[in-house]
Amino acid sequence: MLRIGLTGGIGSGKSTVAKVFRVLNVPVFEADAEGRRLLKEDAEVGAAVRDRFGPSVHRDGLIDRKALGAIVFNDKQALADLNGIIHPAVRASFNSWASEQTAPYVVMEAAILAETGAHKAFDRILVVTAPEELRIRRVMERDGVEEDAVRARMSNQLSEDVRNALADHLIENDDRQLVIPEVLAIHNTLLEQASR
Repeated sequence: MLRIGLTGGIGSGKSTVAKVFRVLNVPVFEADAEGRRLLKEDAEVGAAVRDRFGPSVHRDGLIDRKALGAIVFNDKQALADLNGIIHPAVRASFNSWASEQTAPYVVMEAAILAETGAHKAFDRILVVTAPEELRIRRVMERDGVEEDAVRARMSNQLSEDVRNALADHLIENDDRQLVIPEVLAIHNTLLEQASR
């Protein structure tokens, strides 16, 4: 079974592409959702976050994600520390999940894959790309935030050029060409590779 990493910058349309794979009956693991679940439910992860970031991120017995976000999105070291807690736990969950799948290939959708070096653990990397201004507009509309807030999040991710250079397959999601035919072509390629 092939393990495929699906990534892209904020607002690129990773979730849309992941939905297309699901329609094709490809198992998709959402790393960001699993990270949120672990932050809420995993005692070891919660304890490590409290130890690192203190009581200000702890409210009513749970990690306050908004308070945590306010810290990490303005402090690159704090973000790196948080990633160092969350990402190994997410990778362990993915590995356990993947071992239970029977499909020719599985996909892990993750906002930051290359930034953590996790891309090296996959057989293929798919990168969803879109022009920066379009990505900013999408996130502003989706999250109801200002442009400055979107740019601050983008500053914590790799540049499009660096991320795209790591791709085995690029998926253009620029609202000019259809994404489904791009994904179908990649799906067929991956099925062929998985059968070898």
